[in-house]
Amino acid sequence: MEPSPKDGESAAAAEPSRGGTAPSSGVVVQVREKKGPLRAAIPYMPFPVAVICLFLNTFVPGLGTFVSAFTVLCGARTDLPDRHMCCVFWLNIAAALIQILTAIVMVGWIMSIFWGMDMVILISQADKKQIPKQATPPETI
Repeated sequence: MEPSPKDGESAAAAEPSRGGTAPSSGVVVQVREKKGPLRAAIPYMPFPVAVICLFLNTFVPGLGTFVSAFTVLCGARTDLPDRHMCCVFWLNIAAALIQILTAIVMVGWIMSIFWGMDMVILISQADKKQIPKQATPPETI
């Protein structure tokens, strides 16, 4: 008597392999995250500033987000290139106010900590994506 496959196994897994690997269909899947306007307004700050904002957001909800709003006025880029910097500044101020006002019920505090983590993650991912500059060959005389 032959044992039947268990519930978690498929009948195909119980059969011996038919000569190697499964054929590849050649489909390429690309996933891009769609960000809302508040999330896309998080600025790409220098790494130490992002860590300070995370620290501030952890202990005083919304304070790090408030500080990060001013980095937009200092030239930090965001994922909203089509909006004016004043609009992005006010979006960050709105996010900070939401975090401060809802911190009473712990939602704002949690949101504030995650916002600070997003600041650090954004800049660390941006650093990895940058292609190092190639050295120029020395000039020959």
